[in-house]
Amino acid sequence: MRKGIRLEELTIAWMSIEAAVAIIAGIAARSVLLTAFGVDSVIELLSGVILYRRLKGDSERLEATATRISAVLLVLLCVYVVATSLAGLLLRVEPSESVVGIAVSAVALVAMPLLARGKRRINVVLQSPSLRADIAETLSCAYLAAVTLAGLVIAGLTGWWWAQYAAALLLLFWLVPETREALEEWRHNWSSHGGKGIDD
Repeated sequence: MRKGIRLEELTIAWMSIEAAVAIIAGIAARSVLLTAFGVDSVIELLSGVILYRRLKGDSERLEATATRISAVLLVLLCVYVVATSLAGLLLRVEPSESVVGIAVSAVALVAMPLLARGKRRINVVLQSPSLRADIAETLSCAYLAAVTLAGLVIAGLTGWWWAQYAAALLLLFWLVPETREALEEWRHNWSSHGGKGIDD
């Protein structure tokens, strides 16, 4: 349990850095792809905070609240990716290169699978459904990092400015099912508590 808590502390620390760096770098470079990666890191951060509190013995109140926040953020993220990518393509808004964005996505691509492996070893003992779900979130971060890194590198090497928008739209293959799942979980929590929600 102590090892699990330490790994979640590491997850929270990294996701805080990743989210801040990616969002700031994305806005500076006018990169939809990098900004979307940063916003998703905020959602991953919420997942880490939830599991950390659960491992510390907290109730489900925080999880219910965070589920609603995550669902709303995912919906807004999908709308943002579609609207800004299509607008960028039609108006030929060319994102700038971002060395910082390449660096943070490259580190995430290496670090996230290692972190997931450490969590998986701990969960052999704990057998925690919450930790199992968090492992999936960690691996999904690695997937998004790979797509982000590929889009940034291809655009930088070839000058194909539209490659970042194409990669951003590819994120929807993960974001849409994840959004649907979050909304279903929110609806389940709502219906199972008489339409009031756990926090009420």
